[in-house]
Amino acid sequence: MKPTMPCIFCRIVAKEIPASIIYEDEKTLGFLDHLPVSRGHTLVILKEHHESLVDIPPQGLKDLIRITQKLSRAAVKAMKADGFNLIMNNGRSAGQEVFHAHFHVIPRFLGDGLRIGLPRNRYREEEVKEIQTALLRELSSESDPGTAVASTP
Repeated sequence: MKPTMPCIFCRIVAKEIPASIIYEDEKTLGFLDHLPVSRGHTLVILKEHHESLVDIPPQGLKDLIRITQKLSRAAVKAMKADGFNLIMNNGRSAGQEVFHAHFHVIPRFLGDGLRIGLPRNRYREEEVKEIQTALLRELSSESDPGTAVASTP
């Protein structure tokens, strides 16, 4: 899906604007975030424009995940990190600012003080069945060969 105006990541792919590229192949690109959360904060994209995870075709998703794993491993080793967060925001309400699907690889260090936490709540008992039913219905209507299976927690 092509945006009506080139997005900033498409412009980076086209080499119209500079970026600190750390990985490039025919289909993917990895570059340092210009406003990093931590040392080595890297963005990983497909060169082909897709707004969110759900828009990426299966082969593109395989390519993206494979390179994200490679760059995550490199970031942890090169930065001597203790771990990493892998984040993808999909949609404005989820915090997506650049509407070109991308993963953030954020190296983490013990005691770094970085908090990436979401408030957690328990479901009400009646909500669990309602949500489970809605998700199972949606999954069974997809053309994916996987099987939606109901189980009780």
